[in-house]
Amino acid sequence: MFGPGSLTWRVNGEAVLLLGGGRALILQVAHPKVAAGVAEFSGFRQDPWGRLYRTLEVTLKIVFGDSETSQAAAEGLRRTHRRVAGRDDRSEPYRALDPELLLWVHATLIDTSLTIYERYVAALTPRERGLYYEEMKTLGEAYAIPRSAMPDDFSAFRRYWGSMLAGELRVTETTREVADAVLRPHLPRVAWPAIEAIRLATTGALPQPLRDELGLDWGPGRERLLAGSQAAIRRLLPVLPALLRRFPPARAAA
Repeated sequence: MFGPGSLTWRVNGEAVLLLGGGRALILQVAHPKVAAGVAEFSGFRQDPWGRLYRTLEVTLKIVFGDSETSQAAAEGLRRTHRRVAGRDDRSEPYRALDPELLLWVHATLIDTSLTIYERYVAALTPRERGLYYEEMKTLGEAYAIPRSAMPDDFSAFRRYWGSMLAGELRVTETTREVADAVLRPHLPRVAWPAIEAIRLATTGALPQPLRDELGLDWGPGRERLLAGSQAAIRRLLPVLPALLRRFPPARAAA
């Protein structure tokens, strides 16, 4: 779908993007209709990170797979979404294949990928951000989003993103449950240091209004800790071999 030299292969192949998975999921379920679908049709309460990994696995197949693999993964995703429909917490109807809901989910992945890449890997130029967004329109079409439903360019996308944060989103009980499941998973004590690192990255990358509404602990000390961890990872990544740095489908595609 994209190929060598594309911004999508460059950005989406970085395994450090895993640090953004929790952020993307919390942002997705800040939309009440997406939250309703997640609550009714997924097992996020029992296995939030498993759900995130399965979503990532499908996306990687679409982005890095050959034509047959990519098309099969996209069709499988659309087939799964066809059965997802119901009513949200205010009894308003929703369906997963609604282009507006698909666009919001896709937007969270675009914004999260750019946020994590630029924080932990390298800065992108305005031109590169624009090219990346243009490529993301192709990926959006694979998710069944009509091209006409997507913002025209990256500037329009930023305006759309701002308008969603300012008006369309609201925290529901599902939003709080998802945030708690992502940030405080029930794992053995040996995993706590890794969980704390993920919690720091997730909380620090959330938009401040959403972070505040969820009551997530944040302050200057944690901001400095986050900045230090980002600087350390940015220095480390260039010396890591592709085996550790790149997702397996990205290495196979290359």
